[in-house]
This record gives sequence, structure tokens and C-alpha cells, in this order.
Amino acid sequence: MLSAAWLLLPAAAAATDRVPVEAFARHAQLSMPELSPDGKYLAVNMNYADGNSHALAVYDVADMTRPISLLRLPKYELATGITWTSNTRLVVEKGRQIGSIDKPSATGEVIATNFDGKKQDYLYGFEAQYGTRATTRGMDRGWGLVAGRPTPANGHFFMTTYSWESRDYSTLYDVDAEKNTRRLVGQIKVAGMNFLVGDDGKAHYAYGRNDDWAFVLYHQQGGGWTQMNAGPHGSSFIPLFFTKDQQRLYATYSKDGGPTTLIEQDESGGNRKLVASDSFGSIGTIELTPYPYQPFATVLATGVPQFAYIDANTPTAKLHRALSLKFPGSYVHFINFSEDGIKLLFSVSSDRDPGSYFLIDTRNYKVLKLFSAAPWIDPAQMAERRPLHFKSSSGAELEAILTIPKGADLSKLPMVLVPHGGPIEVQDDWFFDEDAQFLASRGYLVLQVNYRGSSGRGYNFRNAGYRQWGTGIQQDLIDAVKWAISAKYADPERICIYGASFGGYSALMAPVRAPGMFKCAVGYAGIYDMGMRYKKGDTQESKAGLNALRVQMGDDPAELASNSPVNLAGKIDVPVFLIHGEDDQRAPFAQAKAMRAALDAAHKPYEWLSKPGEGHGFYDEKNNVELYTKLQAFLEKYIGKGV
Repeated sequence: MLSAAWLLLPAAAAATDRVPVEAFARHAQLSMPELSPDGKYLAVNMNYADGNSHALAVYDVADMTRPISLLRLPKYELATGITWTSNTRLVVEKGRQIGSIDKPSATGEVIATNFDGKKQDYLYGFEAQYGTRATTRGMDRGWGLVAGRPTPANGHFFMTTYSWESRDYSTLYDVDAEKNTRRLVGQIKVAGMNFLVGDDGKAHYAYGRNDDWAFVLYHQQGGGWTQMNAGPHGSSFIPLFFTKDQQRLYATYSKDGGPTTLIEQDESGGNRKLVASDSFGSIGTIELTPYPYQPFATVLATGVPQFAYIDANTPTAKLHRALSLKFPGSYVHFINFSEDGIKLLFSVSSDRDPGSYFLIDTRNYKVLKLFSAAPWIDPAQMAERRPLHFKSSSGAELEAILTIPKGADLSKLPMVLVPHGGPIEVQDDWFFDEDAQFLASRGYLVLQVNYRGSSGRGYNFRNAGYRQWGTGIQQDLIDAVKWAISAKYADPERICIYGASFGGYSALMAPVRAPGMFKCAVGYAGIYDMGMRYKKGDTQESKAGLNALRVQMGDDPAELASNSPVNLAGKIDVPVFLIHGEDDQRAPFAQAKAMRAALDAAHKPYEWLSKPGEGHGFYDEKNNVELYTKLQAFLEKYIGKGV
């Protein structure tokens, strides 16, 4: 009896040590920090427990226990951009987020406030009648976004606007954030353009996707706008910032559609110099010095982050290397410096740590911890995320990311395939992932795949995903599962698929394309009727959105129907769990109801979870706890408990 009791102790201890589901359902309270020009204040997004309410908070960096000011925003609204225009004033770009899966969408509104919450003003947007210039701005109708600010800060910023009345124009203004006055800087008769502004306060480049979803690039030097041809610049030349002497500029560039590189060249396009590149992955993050901003290191968009220093002997590079040594196994990112270069705001994060934020004084190297994104997460309890490469049946080399249950041997583990959303220009990466960590904490190996169409590999790789929703992309996912099985990472008898948004589509489509491979499927906020996207949902409400659908998904009714799970329910050979928010605008609730009706008609087993008031992904923490709890029970029912 003593021997039997002793054998039971480790299992009991393991059960007690399991990370509670609530830890993965909570939202980070503070996010998106920006340091004031003098390094005294920190502006952040503050998120409330319900996940749908947000505020702009300003702290004194010397006291992060309570904010100096708190600007509460209407439900679902939050700051999508924070820019300090002086030591005491900042402008905020407003956005809406109805659902945890979607990125916040800008509302086109720009407001201003002092650090202490006083002198709030409405600078641009459809409610301009409430601003101090209501008599002259009451007819502002359009979208506004911050395009940068002068350095040193002088109370002004640059704002790009897209008018609802003159939809064919993109306009750039110099705005006084204190007086709410604006001066025209540039304008181009092309919608949806971004601008690169030089230290001279003039617009030098305009670039972006037009309403036809085509990338275009224009240059202005001493006259009007000239469209740059695709030959020397390609479809991915993005001007970033000028060199110290303002004679040359840095840009990202994809030669022949391959992985994006960092280049330096004359403004006219001559004397191009390659700064950083890789044959597999695009340049992802570019680390910058204090003003005048210059790149000192780059990191690829794929794999485990590794810094490539452009000049390892510069003071900023040396500081970065020293801090990286203090946080082994973590990614140290320089967010922004004070204008005098003395104070530096930086973050430290990893695959097991959602991240913490610090302030360092570069005169004495004293480091002050400001806050952690999710202090309830213990990195020591989290799982390793391991990026690997495999060869698909098409011959392409693809990236897979495995999240390995802590303490488990990577050998014949029960596995969950988790396809990412999008599918175009979205990717999974090495950093902390709540879904993957939750599943790994329950003992499941998690497989994520950057299939064709994903970002991080260049434009040819992205374009390879066009019109491949139900065909090539699904084959990449299936090939990844076959690879995991052949490598003996996964138990072939214990594999399920779970995905959100396009991942939800894949969760229902992959079992059709690979009968017998999966034991169950979970579709969360998924698209199940491709043709419905042209009739319902927010994507089809704009010309650009419609063109994006045509380019990325296709518009042939027969092709859409043949690749829609609602029309293939009879071929789904696994139990299904459908999860959806009833207020979803991106993948309307009608998508889930149509899939449910198709499963009913085909007499297929399924489980159901829908929530009123939830959008594209659940926000309410109670609903997320229920989602994760039922997801775990569903997986255990069909592939057994995890290791």
C-alpha cells in the first residue's frame, strides 16, 4: 500500500501544479507604451477585465502604481496609435475592436489631450463638430491617421486624411496639436496612400495599395508626383526614413518577389546598398538608434529571433548586446528613446513570457521595471516553442512551429493542428501564444504552420496563397501533419484540428481533404460559406475590401461553392465543435448557423457554443474560460487526455 501511494504522488502533484485556465483567458491590463520626449511620462492603453472597455492612461515613470490621468473611451474603442507631440501633450488615433481575433480597426478619428487629462480636443473625424474648431471642421468627413511628427517635438504632427467626399485623394497636413490648426503639406490623386515625410517637413514618397488592391509607389522631388516603375523598385519597395544627412534613405525591398531585404539608396533610387537579407525569411524588426534614427540591428520575421548587428561597435548596439546578455533566451526590443537619448524604454519577451517593460538611464545604466504584460503568467511553467522547417509535397520549404508540453519527450504525442487566420499576410511566430500555451499546458503537442500565403517570406510566397483557400493551403497543412507523424513527433491516432477565423475554415476543410487524418475538428469564428463573404460581413462593404476578396479568395461562384465546408458537410468524417460570437462582423454569425444547418442535414455529430455580445473572437474573460474548458473536454473526449 505504501508503494502504491508513493507512485500516486507525482500524478497528484502534477494535477495540482496545472496552470489554471483563467491564466490564459485574462487580458493584459497595459499595452502599447510610449515614452514622452523628455522621458518623464509613459502613455499606455489600459484594458479593463471585460475586454471590451479601454482607456488611455498616463503614468509618471517614477510611480507606476497609479496613473496621473485616465481617458476612458466608449465601449469597444481603444487607442490604435499614441504619439507625443510635446513633453506634455499627445495625440491618439482611435479604433474599434469587437472580438479578440481581429486587429483593432481604425475609426479615422484623431484626438488630443494633455498628459494630465486636460485640454482634450477632437482634431479629425466624423464627430469634428465636438472639437474646438467645430464651426470650420464640422464637415470633416473621412479617415485620419498620424503619419509622424517633427523631431525635436514642437507640438505638431503630420496627419494623413482620406476624405469620404473626395475618395480619390490622399492628403497630408502639418497639424498643431495645441491650437488644432492644420497646414496642407501634400496631396496626391490616389486613394489610400501613406506618406514619407523628411526633416524638411515635405512629403517625399507616397505608397500603398490603391482601391484595386494594387501596390503603387510615387516620388516627389522638386515638383509633382511621379509614379515609380516596377522594374527597379518591385512591388514591395517601402521607404522607411532618411539617413542622417537626408541625402539617402532606408527602405525594405523584395527583389523578384523573394524575402524582403533592408536597403540603403539615394532618394533618386541610385547607388543601392544591401544592408540586411536572408534567403528564407524577410527582415522583420529593425532596431533603431536615438534620433537621428538609424538602424543598428535587424531580426528576421521567421524562426527564433537572432539579432544581426549592422555595426556592433556603436554605443546603441553595445547597449543592446549587454541587455540581451542580462535576459538570456529572451528578445530585447528598443521601443523608443527620450529625445536627448538618455532614457530608453525597452521590452523583454519570449516564447514563454508575454513580456515586461523597462526604463534604463544610459548615463548610469540603472534599470527600472515599469510593468509586466501578464504578471500572472509564470514563464517557468510555460512550454517551449520550436520553429522548424519541412519540405511540402509541392517541393516548397515551409516553417512549422511546435509547442512542446513542458517536461514531455517529443515522441508520439497527442497533437492539435492550429492553422492561423488570414490567410494572406498573416503568420505564426516564436513569441508567446495563448492558444498554443493553453493546449500545451493540457499535455498536447501544438503544430502551427506558415503555409503558402503567410507573411514573413516575401511577395511570391504571399501570392502563392491567392485562390488556394481549399486547395494548396490545405495541402500545406496536411503535409505538415504527415511530416510530424513521419518524424515521430505526433501519435497518428490522436490528432485533432482547431482554428479561428480562416483557421476555423481550415478546421472543417482539412478533414474533407484528408479523410481519416483527424479525430475531431473545432471551428472558431470561422468562414464556412465562401460565397457569403460577398453578401455579408464588413470586408465586402468597401471597394478595397471587395477587390481584396477577389484577389485573395477568388470570385468564381462554382469554385467558391466547391471549396465551402457548408457544401461538403457529408464528407466531414469527424465530430465537430462550432464556436462563434453572435455579433461577429468579420465572419458573421450566419456563417456558423449555415454550417450547423449543413451538419444537421448531413446527420453529422457536433457541439455548439455561441455567445451574444461577442464579435470576431470572445473578449469576455468568463466566456473565454468557458471556451477553453469546453475545448479541453472536447479534445479529451476524442483523443484522450494530454501527456
